[in-house]
Amino acid sequence: MRRIAESDQSALAALYDATNRLIYGMALRIVGNTADAEEVTLDIYTQVWQRAADFDEERGSTIGWLMIMARSRSIDKLRSGASRSRRETTLGELDGARDGQAALEPGIARAVQNALHTLTPEQREAIELSYWYGYSHAELAARLGQPLGTVKTHIRMGMMKLRLQLGNLA
Repeated sequence: MRRIAESDQSALAALYDATNRLIYGMALRIVGNTADAEEVTLDIYTQVWQRAADFDEERGSTIGWLMIMARSRSIDKLRSGASRSRRETTLGELDGARDGQAALEPGIARAVQNALHTLTPEQREAIELSYWYGYSHAELAARLGQPLGTVKTHIRMGMMKLRLQLGNLA
């Protein structure tokens, strides 16, 4: 871990080669599909690279630390998937999928769409992925390849703009 903390890529590669099957296997048992298990595994080794200096061998072994991360990340992935599924169902209902009728009045739906088009592409993407598809801010940062603070700023600025645009509808 000390070598990884010193940015030694070969040390990370050696750790990955020695432990990836165990980590992937645990993730797969929890999340239940290969794509999510692969994503969790990648996230764990990315976190190891970024936070190796935080590892304290007095608190436990390297493999113990990896297994705890695998369990936590897998459960988070499972929860975010369930949350995303619920949100997508709700979106379908808003689009009129249930009973063939839209849940929003046409004028309100049009105003929301118009307000969304006033946002920058970054703001709109962050808000849509966060609120409509259930991505956490951390998931968005990883997915978009941006720092967490940048993602939070896009969402906050976009929401402030939407509040100004739609304030008279409330």
